[in-house]
Amino acid sequence: MQTTAAYLRELGLTPSPQRLAIYMFLKNNAIHPTVDTIYNGVLQELPSISRTTVYNTVKKLAEVGAVQEVIIEDGELRYDADMSDHGHFKCQECGKVFDLFPPANTPLVNQIHGLPEGFVVKRLHLCCRGLCQDCAGKA
Repeated sequence: MQTTAAYLRELGLTPSPQRLAIYMFLKNNAIHPTVDTIYNGVLQELPSISRTTVYNTVKKLAEVGAVQEVIIEDGELRYDADMSDHGHFKCQECGKVFDLFPPANTPLVNQIHGLPEGFVVKRLHLCCRGLCQDCAGKA
């Protein structure tokens, strides 16, 4: 199995302590965090890290394809280290974000019907909002 440092090197990045900590936080916490959440998550390990460093690092990780930016709502940019083909669901009550995976061997883009002939989808963002199972049960 490839190490995180080797993976970042393969993507053309120097595996600095900040990049390693931020990427590992994203890999180990599939909560679709914001920059502030990531910052608070790595602060104990890297007490001198700044929010700007976290912001610049996740932007760079997204640029090289190590993580994806997830736009859930206007002004709410989150990050996801799961680069597989999937969408997202945000609970309007508790605020948690969940992954939505298409059926096996069916790319998410194949779920779109009525795309004009000749159009080529390069990237698809699917985001649903509603109540998760726990919150729907309380309502």
